[in-house]
Amino acid sequence: MIIRFIFRSIRQQFHMSRILFILLTCTIISCNNSDTVEAKKDAGDFSVKRSFGDDLQFLRQYHKDLVVLGDSGGAQVIIAPAYQGRVMTSTTEGEKGLSFGWINHELIASGKPAEHINAFGGEERFWLGPEGGQFSIYFKKGVEFKFDNWFVPKEIDSEPFNLVSADDREAKFEKEIHLENYSGNRFDVRVQRDIHLLNRQAIDSALGISVPPAVQVVAFESGNFITNTGATTWDKKTGMLSIWILSMMNASEKTTVAVPYVKDGDTARLGPIVTDDYFGKVPADRLKINNGLILFKADASHRSKIGISPKRALPLAGSYDATNNVLTVAQFSLHEGVVDYVNSLWKIQDNPFRGDAVNSYNDGPIDGKQMGKFYEVESSSPAAALAPGKTLYHMHRTIHLKGNKEDLDKIAMKLFGVGVDQIKL
Repeated sequence: MIIRFIFRSIRQQFHMSRILFILLTCTIISCNNSDTVEAKKDAGDFSVKRSFGDDLQFLRQYHKDLVVLGDSGGAQVIIAPAYQGRVMTSTTEGEKGLSFGWINHELIASGKPAEHINAFGGEERFWLGPEGGQFSIYFKKGVEFKFDNWFVPKEIDSEPFNLVSADDREAKFEKEIHLENYSGNRFDVRVQRDIHLLNRQAIDSALGISVPPAVQVVAFESGNFITNTGATTWDKKTGMLSIWILSMMNASEKTTVAVPYVKDGDTARLGPIVTDDYFGKVPADRLKINNGLILFKADASHRSKIGISPKRALPLAGSYDATNNVLTVAQFSLHEGVVDYVNSLWKIQDNPFRGDAVNSYNDGPIDGKQMGKFYEVESSSPAAALAPGKTLYHMHRTIHLKGNKEDLDKIAMKLFGVGVDQIKL
């Protein structure tokens, strides 16, 4: 009887342990799958709103070496060394605040590398141009210019940048890169990338206006350097590289990009105000040109892109999110009188150095699929005519200001010549 009781107790304990093991296993599987399931919602749903803390927690699951810049006022920035020293996102209000950068949660959670591009997202990433043409670094020599043959160089797509130093205000990165362009010419490049979190005083100086105390603000600035470490000069015969900075930011249904342009001067001398036919002509209700300001709808509902040439561009662009009362300002290097910018059109070009200095992209569905609810503000350096040992520098600064319309109006008027209610389509 005693032995039978013992065996019965053992069987009961084993049965309970087995149930607990199954429940625990299901919980673990559920937790591992939840990121991917939740991430899939991002692609086409404005209702998915993540805080900065949500994004930080998510990224820390996959990257233990994240760099977080921050101050006591709530301004914080996340940088990923694994993604080329990429600024993943920022906020004005600490972990509870809005997360401004668009992040491809589904791709990161999958852990599966993509063939042509690893579109991890990120509020500011480092790329190199040109993308297309006879000097492209995205197409191998002699291939046809079509997507099947287009590959982002691994050095600016899937390989990490080396973290040189970091503290709570600054992070520095470097990378040695070796590329070959479509014409078969080799480029040996040292990339240096320094990212700084700006304080209020520096922000006021950059904007040329004192930001009202009630406005929450975060600002970061990247200094980007490329050095020719090879033995030959980069020129118009061999092709030249350029620094290309792209910012992927969360869109809302009421986000509009604003790009000021040089309006004085005739079209024959300055060229068209805007290039608006990258992916088919932008519909008239999504693009407005008026008295020195280009307005471009950035609601992530229609795939489209615009570009402004160096003859028309100013060192300023921005956007206004009327849903969340966020004014975003982008400032960048623009070399006065320099007009040689690489051309990224996917074809052999008559003018390979007549490209854009400023671009904006709005994501949207293609064949019923969409990468995500984001838009981009992009800036480029001139084509780098560098002798061996010489360096080109390009700065890109991002400032997010969140507050009431009255305060944001003062800043928008100073920078764009209109109030935030006029930065709408």
